[in-house]
Amino acid sequence: MSRKVFAAVLAAAVSFGLAGCDSSPPPERSVSFTAAGDTSLGEGAEAVLDKVKELDPDFNVHVGDMTYEKGAEKAFCDMVTGKLGADFPYQLVAGNHESNGLDGDIDKFVECLPNKMPGLQGEYGRQWYVDVPQDQPLMRLIMVSPGLEFEDGELDYSRGSKRWQWTESAIDDAREANIPWTVVGMHTPCFSLGRYDCEAGQAFTNLMIDKNVDLVVHGHEHIYQRTHQLGHGQECPSMSVDTVTPECVVDSDTSLESGKGTVFVTVGLGGRDIRDVNSRDPERPYFAAWSGANKSPSLGTLAVKVTSNRMEVKFEPAEGHSFTDSFSISK
Repeated sequence: MSRKVFAAVLAAAVSFGLAGCDSSPPPERSVSFTAAGDTSLGEGAEAVLDKVKELDPDFNVHVGDMTYEKGAEKAFCDMVTGKLGADFPYQLVAGNHESNGLDGDIDKFVECLPNKMPGLQGEYGRQWYVDVPQDQPLMRLIMVSPGLEFEDGELDYSRGSKRWQWTESAIDDAREANIPWTVVGMHTPCFSLGRYDCEAGQAFTNLMIDKNVDLVVHGHEHIYQRTHQLGHGQECPSMSVDTVTPECVVDSDTSLESGKGTVFVTVGLGGRDIRDVNSRDPERPYFAAWSGANKSPSLGTLAVKVTSNRMEVKFEPAEGHSFTDSFSISK
């Protein structure tokens, strides 16, 4: 074989080897989900579902208050599946309008929008958690129902109660399993610029901060509101309603560090009427961003994406609305 032919064969072999061996690193694993509450039926709800479909998340979390009318469970489920498909994981936890059966029945919603996520632990619709993905999870999602009255009574989340212990254990077990992110969802908030008091319970809310839960998502208030990152320390051993302790704010920008505290986000803009934000509320210094009927009114959904070392959170407005807000948390 001549030197020229040998060189050509060698070049072809090298070229083939490079083409057949992709040395680029594999794409980073991620999980994405959307979350909102206070939906009802109608054009607003459909617009938010259209936004969810556009974002194409791995799953959606509904943080309570679905139809606001009795006997409309199937209509709600049909609206959701008509927009997102029957197999899409549209995950539920009760709100006050369906917990006691007055404006819908959480059990009937669970029947027509059942759990679609493998490995779920607990009582779906009331109190449950799931690791996502099931194999080598990036996050644990924990859904609870403090402050709600069910037909068999109010669920007890007081300090040391069985449901308190269940929640605490779910958070601690995620840490012990080295799951990077912990997200808690519940219908009722505590700190708020809206119309309600601390229905989630002050002690239970402080538990979230004590445990450095990365993100807590609420509905109930028909507004958007996001706190700064709140944390406990020597000068802020606990937080009290209507009392502001500046030292409880551990970070006030949009680039946060995991393990320093908790961000609370209320997204009660799933389609129902929007309400005013009370900008004179004494708890205002705890909040970084808000939207309501009297300030940048928008329907929409929270969009969250996590990788092993970063959480990106953004409020995505539905068509016809423009308010947005975003922040990130890094390891």
